[in-house]
Amino acid sequence: MRLRKLVTAAAGGAGAAALANRTLSWRADPLEPALEGYQGTYRWRGFDVAYTEAGDPEDQDVLLLHGVHAAASTKEFDQVFRQLAQTYHVVAPDLPGFGLSSRPPVNYTAALYVDFVAEFAAEHTDDAICVASSLSGAYATLAQRQRDVFSRLELICPTADTGERRAWLRALLRSPLVGTALFNALASKRSIRRFNERDGYFREASYTERDVAYQWQTAHQTGARFAPASFVSGYLDPDADLGEELAAVDVPVTLVWGRDAKVTPLEEGQELADRGDTRLVVFDEARLLPHAEHPGPFLDVLFDELTPIEEQ
Repeated sequence: MRLRKLVTAAAGGAGAAALANRTLSWRADPLEPALEGYQGTYRWRGFDVAYTEAGDPEDQDVLLLHGVHAAASTKEFDQVFRQLAQTYHVVAPDLPGFGLSSRPPVNYTAALYVDFVAEFAAEHTDDAICVASSLSGAYATLAQRQRDVFSRLELICPTADTGERRAWLRALLRSPLVGTALFNALASKRSIRRFNERDGYFREASYTERDVAYQWQTAHQTGARFAPASFVSGYLDPDADLGEELAAVDVPVTLVWGRDAKVTPLEEGQELADRGDTRLVVFDEARLLPHAEHPGPFLDVLFDELTPIEEQ
């Protein structure tokens, strides 16, 4: 219902929408890196993919893959990145179409992201431990099945199904005037706060206005609506049964879940763990982002699990 109202309002106020779009584009500052470290660029299929790298290159590689939503970026890992880099060689890319990476008006698909994860991991890491969130958990799983690029998967509320495909919605959001106005409404600070409060975090105190401001900035860079247009219309869901794919993966897998997750409820995590024969770690008082909301306990779990790998 809310989406329908936004579509109607955007379509009905074309003149006002054009003015609002220009105003918001002027207000958006150039985006700064979300993480501290070496800032690199990976040229891939016409994209300039930004990534941050930290830690000793001689240490075990850890690849961090952020989730997918309108304001997604590597900032999702800012609570754990620095501490991980004290022990591991950590690499965190902004996925194509998000963050500091380029955002051309191509048709973004799940297959594109699976290929990106596989090829980026092959070129920038060696048998990495992959920590991936939400849809990126599915991409990492499929990349491992295709290319055998990881030594372990740590998947945070992974999913391969966000809803039915709606071509009309993708086309609408990609349109220059109405699509920009609609996306600006969906990615307003009010909407970002609502997502954080309802779906991202268990406690409002777990994020700050500075976090909201960065999310708003990244959602208002040039071309920001194109990848999310495919996401909200279902075109970033891979054509795969995640449970079956997890069962076929030949490396250790752990699923991490927030007990109070709403977008991907814990029941889905329990079913995936059963079908994939994987370990499931559940964090109390957490929703979609337990690694951001409980970074210390999350790292404790991660370090405890990774120690046996180093000793083998």
